[in-house]
Amino acid sequence: MSQESIVLVAGPMGAGKTTAIAALSEIPVVRTEARNTDLARHSKALTTVALDYGEITLSGHDKVRLYGVPGQERFDFMWKILERRALGLMLLLDNAAPDPIGDLDRYLKVFADLDQRGAMVIGVTRTDVNPQPDTETYNERLRESGRVLPVFALDAREPRQVRTLLGTLVALVEARATTVV
Repeated sequence: MSQESIVLVAGPMGAGKTTAIAALSEIPVVRTEARNTDLARHSKALTTVALDYGEITLSGHDKVRLYGVPGQERFDFMWKILERRALGLMLLLDNAAPDPIGDLDRYLKVFADLDQRGAMVIGVTRTDVNPQPDTETYNERLRESGRVLPVFALDAREPRQVRTLLGTLVALVEARATTVV
């Protein structure tokens, strides 16, 4: 990795993106939250409307800038803007959502370019609320789509778990950078 790198944190509304960034960031998280006007889809009071921003310094003094993108599809124009400079993606999926496998499919399609040139890891949140689908089901869907990506059950409030997700992403980015084609 370079001295400063960008990692995107994406996923549907309520998947834990803001929480995961807060669990990692060494600076106060810059949040752009507003009152949720889409209560029919999710009951949370606030939702990200622009981006969340945090920073973490890894061993070796590499700084990672964490950008959390809004989960609502009406903000998808921002996803592509931020994706251009990102080295990788931490995709968070809410296992208690109505169709988390459908969410996986949607985000794999949206971020296919980043997966090809960078790296992607998947964190499945709220498995305590809804244990199904399990991580093996996600892995099966990934294999069906021709992908092999790390999938973790994740509590976005737990810094150690989020660090493991980020560390795996960084290792994948570094492995791809050193692979000779």
